[in-house]
Amino acid sequence: MSPASSHALKHPPVKAPSEPAGADSDLPEDFPELGVAIGRARRRGRGAQSNASGRYEAEARVAFDDGWQSLEELPPFKTSVGVDTSRKVITRNDSPDIGFDRSINPYRGCEHGCVYCFARPTHAYLGLSPGLDFESKLFAKPDAPTLLEKELAASSYEPRMIAIGTNTDPYQPIERERKIMRGILEVLERAGHPVGIVTKSALVVRDIDILSRMAKRNLAKVAISVTTLDPKLARTMEPRASTPPKRLEALKQLSEAGIPTTVMVAPVIPALNDSEIERILDAAAHAGVKEAAYVLLRLPLEVRDLFREWLMANYPDRYRHVFTLIRDMRGGRDYDAKWGERMKGTGPMAWTIGRRFEIACDRLGLNKRRSRLTTDHFARPKRNGDQLSLF
Repeated sequence: MSPASSHALKHPPVKAPSEPAGADSDLPEDFPELGVAIGRARRRGRGAQSNASGRYEAEARVAFDDGWQSLEELPPFKTSVGVDTSRKVITRNDSPDIGFDRSINPYRGCEHGCVYCFARPTHAYLGLSPGLDFESKLFAKPDAPTLLEKELAASSYEPRMIAIGTNTDPYQPIERERKIMRGILEVLERAGHPVGIVTKSALVVRDIDILSRMAKRNLAKVAISVTTLDPKLARTMEPRASTPPKRLEALKQLSEAGIPTTVMVAPVIPALNDSEIERILDAAAHAGVKEAAYVLLRLPLEVRDLFREWLMANYPDRYRHVFTLIRDMRGGRDYDAKWGERMKGTGPMAWTIGRRFEIACDRLGLNKRRSRLTTDHFARPKRNGDQLSLF
């Protein structure tokens, strides 16, 4: 297969927002015109509609029926977990528009299957698809707690808050058995190191015992993303994440345990869930949350086409309107990665969303006081061979 044809298959033609999908006829169930769509039965319980090859691959593979109905015999996508053998677990960044400079990701890929996930393109670095591969071919870091302790013990290490869950969810379903995240928290607690967690999973309440002890020393805070209160939209958009009621209940339990909590209205998708901003904040405030934040939908690289496919499959009547509004907030483009603007967007619509959020927070008394974590309790872990202090 030539490089040219490979590129064409990896980036199939998709109708532009100016041409409303489904306006004149019903859309095929599995969108064969996109060239890479997967049958509904094979992707049942998943978020993405397709599994196009990653952008670094020389060839693209497309399911093709040779006349023997062999496509019907293909097995459904099942979750597999490989081992990530990275030698370091702390990732650094110098982005000026996020409030941390280091993070940890216990897993690569995420079974939650959120179709809008901006982390999907990272699976292309592994030679895998940001589509269905991202949510079914996962990689765990079983040595993460040990590697973390080693990094914290380095004489050159200077403590600052570590963010966990900024790329893939540390409490996705496989964490129930792997317990890598719990091991990381145990290391951080022993070292007196601050941590900020972001998740969509109610599984975080499993670790309330550790988090509450850390919170008493201003070492931990938790943010839970609540994208919608509509169970149908949540199941379609975030198929294997905790339901909205369970996330709100998790926020309540965390708050009652004395752990600083934040509700993340993220992402805000115009003409899809932006009408729920006030209701989500109200429900979170009643759960005891004191802080809130929001992020506008981001569509970098492959996420754009994956979101388009999902939107056409599930809400074809809103497709044109959603992308028109997205472009209004992104300088006429589907996405603008400019620092300082990528999280909130620009233009009248973006300003309106921001102002609505601020008014709702003021009314509910949210963000009146920001929780501050401290590094005052940090104690460098002892390495094997270190001489013990006499005092």
